[in-house]
Amino acid sequence: MQNTSIIIVTYNHLDYTKDCIESIKKYSQKGTYEIIVIDNSSTDGTKEWLKEQSNLKIILNDENLGFPKACNQGIAIAEKENDILLLNNDTIVTKNWLDNLKICLNSNPKIGAVGAVSNHNENDQGCDFSYDDFEQMQQLAEINNISDTSRWEEKVFLIGFCLLIKRNVLNEIKFLDENYTPGYIEDNALSLEIIKRGYHLVLCHDVFIHHYLGTEFRKDLDKFYKILNKNRNYFINCWGFNTFTFDDVKNASLKILQPPKKILEFNCGIGTTILKLKYKYKNSIVHGIEPDKAKKEIAKHFTTVYETLDQVKDYDYDCILIGDILEKVLNPKEFLNSLKKYLKDGGDVVGEISNIASIENIEKLLNDSWYFINNSRINHYTISDIKKLLEDTNYKLNFTFSWYKNLNTTEKTIIEKLNSIVPNNYETVYYSFRFTKM
Repeated sequence: MQNTSIIIVTYNHLDYTKDCIESIKKYSQKGTYEIIVIDNSSTDGTKEWLKEQSNLKIILNDENLGFPKACNQGIAIAEKENDILLLNNDTIVTKNWLDNLKICLNSNPKIGAVGAVSNHNENDQGCDFSYDDFEQMQQLAEINNISDTSRWEEKVFLIGFCLLIKRNVLNEIKFLDENYTPGYIEDNALSLEIIKRGYHLVLCHDVFIHHYLGTEFRKDLDKFYKILNKNRNYFINCWGFNTFTFDDVKNASLKILQPPKKILEFNCGIGTTILKLKYKYKNSIVHGIEPDKAKKEIAKHFTTVYETLDQVKDYDYDCILIGDILEKVLNPKEFLNSLKKYLKDGGDVVGEISNIASIENIEKLLNDSWYFINNSRINHYTISDIKKLLEDTNYKLNFTFSWYKNLNTTEKTIIEKLNSIVPNNYETVYYSFRFTKM
């Protein structure tokens, strides 16, 4: 199995760095890795401590070059045949972590990079357990870290706190994009570069590491958001869509989905929901519709993606996911009727609709501040409107689920008074629904 160069960028937080390197040495097989540390001019004794360590390759920068540039420095001095693992210094690794990442990475030549889960759920990369101390964490991690192919999930994006990249894939990409200096969003761009070249990204749920999430960037929030906005704008210019697209998973619909065999998703974006469906329903067939060409260019790496409904060739879907499209189409009845051609008998249309009668909207009316920030929403519904729409299109309302907001004291008082006049679901912000073809 190919060896690994573990690249760690440091800027202060010596205590984190010590814990991280100690855990690597304790929980990784000797002779299978090298550790490369690039220090960005720390002022807390990190440089001095690194100079005293053996079996480390170190680069000591005279200034803070940021994360992408420092990573590239590390890649440049790594053993030429080694795979590259980008690891934040505010992490603690666990038993079998590196072995399991390597097993997944090398299981298929088309897997370009793999990542781990942690105690934070950004990008849905969180674990399903919690702990009170590091002793308990290591015990639970040992139970979790049993290699299991059924727990490998393909992703559109992997967070760079722990990212193992196959050497031949990185040779095609060359380096991280330094235009994202000092950091943030470079891992989004790197993920897409890997996918663009025909490789897959895999999240290994069978690899857990602890992540403190304590970076220098977040100390000065004004500076942090300026960097974030700069990098977001650069990303849009490069890829044609914004970074929020990575979060566009139709979670509210997935919560009420019946196990389907064949699924069609409207507005599938770059494929985030498609990959969730393929992981959850491993034998399912999932197709997408995405009119945005830049997003479609990414999603097509995962499945068949059409630009419009008229282009769809199949007519026997168990389920069509429509998201919030009923709020945006000019003629909702016509749209729902058009879907019947593609649904098998008894098939479902699943989506979400905002509740126009929610307390949030009523408060705006009462305060004479009625407006919709989202001007793409042209249709508005109450639960009665939804039921009437189904009657008119001959669908059966199979299931609805109400999503509530946490009410403040004023809202509770208003709802009590409203319910004394006309009872309604005022606390519901939006509904998930499942309509069945009759």
